[in-house]
Amino acid sequence: MSAAVRVPGPRPGLRAVALGGGHGLYNTLTALRYLTDDVTAVVTVADDGGSSGRLRHELGRIPPGDLRMALAALMSAPAAVDALRAHDPAAADRRIRWAEILQHRLGGSGALAGHPVGNLLLSGVDEYHDDLVTALDELVQLFGVEGRVLPMSTEPLVIEADVTGLEEDPRMSRVIRGQVAVATTPGVVRRVRLTPEAPAACPEALAAVAAADLVTLGPGSWFSSVIPHVLVPEQLEALRSTSARKVLFVNLVAEPGETTGFSLERHLHVLNAHAGSLPIDDIIVDAASVPAGREREHLDRAARLFGAQLRTVDLRHATHTDIHDPIKSAIALDGFLGPTTQI
Repeated sequence: MSAAVRVPGPRPGLRAVALGGGHGLYNTLTALRYLTDDVTAVVTVADDGGSSGRLRHELGRIPPGDLRMALAALMSAPAAVDALRAHDPAAADRRIRWAEILQHRLGGSGALAGHPVGNLLLSGVDEYHDDLVTALDELVQLFGVEGRVLPMSTEPLVIEADVTGLEEDPRMSRVIRGQVAVATTPGVVRRVRLTPEAPAACPEALAAVAAADLVTLGPGSWFSSVIPHVLVPEQLEALRSTSARKVLFVNLVAEPGETTGFSLERHLHVLNAHAGSLPIDDIIVDAASVPAGREREHLDRAARLFGAQLRTVDLRHATHTDIHDPIKSAIALDGFLGPTTQI
């Protein structure tokens, strides 16, 4: 990103909610923080791999990994750090350091090896309060974070997928269970669902969506971080009912495993198959990912399934070309929202 590019400034009164998980949500939260400090992250809670999977199995609680990453994103967002640095440079340095500490993974070879500090901290505070929302709010207050981090559901979830290409007969499908298994399957994911089938939504997340001016979904692992948000019935209804402007960020490329070989158009068709009549205002894709011509025409037609306007803009990070650039995402959102009086 050139130094000459204008980074968008805050939009007074804008209330934003970002739905997702993992690194995709991290980038979107960083982008939204340029526009407002009233940002709520609503995070998937079906992870069963790595540190999160181990803690989930051992403690029987909601996996903390994606929640930790969202908290770290709000802590370390350049817009948040710069605003703090303007009146308290030492506090800004502490915030950056603590965001790095939360992400730091323990070394060694014992039982704690590989656990991020933030996963252990969040799990401990959650167990102490026996309430994950209270635990997250307490950590937000402890670190002086603007915004909020909430789970998508108040219970740990399991992702199941119908996958073809694993049997001798290519028409046969097999049920794959677990987020890691779905994300790494060599087969073709056809459909996913959650167990329990109709999980309870987080009431605070529903309230945030209802009160929002802007709601974003994606980018991220399509079947395990994006689509699960429309599989919680109460949350899907909240998304349908909110007056907020709804924006979908589509991945730059297909993700090895989950969406190998998927076109961007197919990403939209798969989401629509799971979300039904979910209205979306803007669907944002990277212009270089879908050149003008027949492919873009097909993508525009898929966007109309949601009643959405297709937006093709430059989103790709200059050096990490497989991820979204948060500044470019913020600039795109700022332009679509128009004057602050028209949010």
